[in-house]
Amino acid sequence: MTLIRLNKYISDSGITSRRKADELILQGRVSVNGRAVFDLPMKVDDEKDIVYLDGEVIKAKRHFYFLLNKPKGVVTTTKDEKNRRTVIELLKTKERIYPVGRLDYNTTGVLLLTNDGEFSNFLTHPKNKVPREYEVKLDRPIADEDKLKLLKGVYIYGNKGVFTKIVFPKKNDRKFVIVTSVEGRNHFVKNMFKTLSYNVMSLNRKSYAGIVADVPVGAYRELTISEIKGVIKNYGG
Repeated sequence: MTLIRLNKYISDSGITSRRKADELILQGRVSVNGRAVFDLPMKVDDEKDIVYLDGEVIKAKRHFYFLLNKPKGVVTTTKDEKNRRTVIELLKTKERIYPVGRLDYNTTGVLLLTNDGEFSNFLTHPKNKVPREYEVKLDRPIADEDKLKLLKGVYIYGNKGVFTKIVFPKKNDRKFVIVTSVEGRNHFVKNMFKTLSYNVMSLNRKSYAGIVADVPVGAYRELTISEIKGVIKNYGG
């Protein structure tokens, strides 16, 4: 059993937005199990309850959520004009799903895919400050003063960027660093280091919203309900 807000159920059916769904409810045009509903906070069981709009049954679209451990040499798009392999081709599903944000062609690690636009927007919206953790291999050891600059913020094409955390997992190897950010701009990690004349030799996203790549490279799995709820709870404010 999964209880969801009635307006979200209506929105998920593809009929209208949540705001418009609220208007339909207040107008008395929505009923649940044969009874008119005027209670905006009402929740319905998407498996048992029957929802009607103007006397016609509506059904919310089922949402799918996947975690892919992205390999190198795959593009994070649904289609590619150069006929390169896409992340969509790695998942054996007939559902129309989309990547949440993107990882570069040779960047590996955690990539989430879904057909839930609201969940995708939640993860990528800057106001939610959803953390991304990356393992970075640099062309030279990072200096202490540069570490401090990256934590205070540097400017990328006129806009300030910052790493919220920087750690060195190997005591004597300052070329290998783990950074955390809450930004999703294209090439963000590479550009952050580039401003200080460092080249990123390899990049792996270790986690996104606390979800780690616990499957082999190139493999995938569905997210659990508790994982999805955990993301919303932890970063929904």
